[in-house]
Amino acid sequence: MIQKITLSFFKVLILFSILFFARSNSYAQTIVPQQLDGLEKLCAGNSFNEFFATFSYANFPAGTTFTVELLDAANNPIATTLLQTIDLSATQKTIKFAVPVNLVGSDNYGLRIKSSQTYASTRFRNSAGATSFPAYFKEYEETFSINNKENTATICSGSSLTLSIDGGATSPLNNPNLKYIWYKDKIAITGQSGKTLTVNTAGDYYATVDYGSCTDPNFSSNQVTVGNSSSGNAVTISSSLGNPFCASGTGTVLTATSGNKYQWKKDGNVINGATNRTYSTNESGVYSVEVDFGGCSATGSINLQSNGFEASIDAQDGYKLSEGETLNVSVTTDAQTPTYEWYLNDNLISGETGSSYLITVKGNYKVKISQISGCTASREFSFRINGDSGPSSVIPNIIKLSGMNPYWNIPDEYKNASTQVIIISSNGDKVLDVMNYQGDWPQSNIDFKNVNPVYYYVIKGDAGEKKGSITVIK
Repeated sequence: MIQKITLSFFKVLILFSILFFARSNSYAQTIVPQQLDGLEKLCAGNSFNEFFATFSYANFPAGTTFTVELLDAANNPIATTLLQTIDLSATQKTIKFAVPVNLVGSDNYGLRIKSSQTYASTRFRNSAGATSFPAYFKEYEETFSINNKENTATICSGSSLTLSIDGGATSPLNNPNLKYIWYKDKIAITGQSGKTLTVNTAGDYYATVDYGSCTDPNFSSNQVTVGNSSSGNAVTISSSLGNPFCASGTGTVLTATSGNKYQWKKDGNVINGATNRTYSTNESGVYSVEVDFGGCSATGSINLQSNGFEASIDAQDGYKLSEGETLNVSVTTDAQTPTYEWYLNDNLISGETGSSYLITVKGNYKVKISQISGCTASREFSFRINGDSGPSSVIPNIIKLSGMNPYWNIPDEYKNASTQVIIISSNGDKVLDVMNYQGDWPQSNIDFKNVNPVYYYVIKGDAGEKKGSITVIK
């Protein structure tokens, strides 16, 4: 009897255990990560640091919270920053999270969900199906400069130079933990990750900040073209306004490869005093510069062309005009829609806007040609027309504006730096008061009204004092 009761008890116990474990299994906690759609790597930085992880879950008690963890290559968890939890349904959530700003970047991170009940999911898969993928926080996301922002450098045969990351307020050197990738001719140089690079061969060099698979080529340094002194491209010359350039204002600035000493030439002729790295010009021509690099030297050249215009004038400087003679002066130019301004003794001649001018009186002439479409530019030509002078010892008291000598031309003995000439109008207004008068008054229009105006002069100098009147007639 005892044996039967004992057997029945064990049967009941086994049945109860089966039912308990079956019930417990039906309520097991599960977290199922969804594939990171469209996300292959976590490339965060100051400009962007928001990512999303979606998962489904079951059998967690009310109040359970979830977080995203990064897993390093040794499977050690690293907490992320929770930004937002989005409930998609009773069994599905999306977590918006940020990568730690002090994360040590690597190409082998994993991602998982962990509950406040300490249960953790398997790893997420990225859009490529991998459970390990790059994760970086890019603390520096700007372009930067090397070689003091110089884009060229030269090495002497058998020697080397050092390219360095430039310092400054926005330099990546302010982030001492950064590493770099150096490139030569667009190919990464193996084993070079420091802030300097020693160069002993010619080529095109630049650097980027090393963020592994998250490295962005848009945030790189300037490119430095390193030439060899024995090669034909050791010295280059750049034009600030390009080539061809618009020849206006102070012109373009030519800049040579950096060196120790310089000597510029134009069309093979030495330009006196042009011994700086830069040279400003508004003239076309073949410019060359010899650069001393301290141990060797090299020469570079540029055929500088202007897209302004050419012009010429047929006036003979110093031509002597006889009494009653006229002289036609013409300008020839290839300027687009040119304009012309003619001047006599630095006074604009009213109404004269053509390419030629008929000269009837002596004086200092100038014509200004301007190109007002395309490349805005201007050129000037100056010339002097001489004529017969009056008696050398007589102070004239009449000026005939339409005559051969339309100026009050006094004897040469009164034309010096120690002689003062004063001219006063009939109204008592002083119209001229100069030293070293050169016989060029009047230089502006005279108001005749109804009578010929009369002026009075006073000449004071070593030859004594002279006074008299001047009548101006047309």
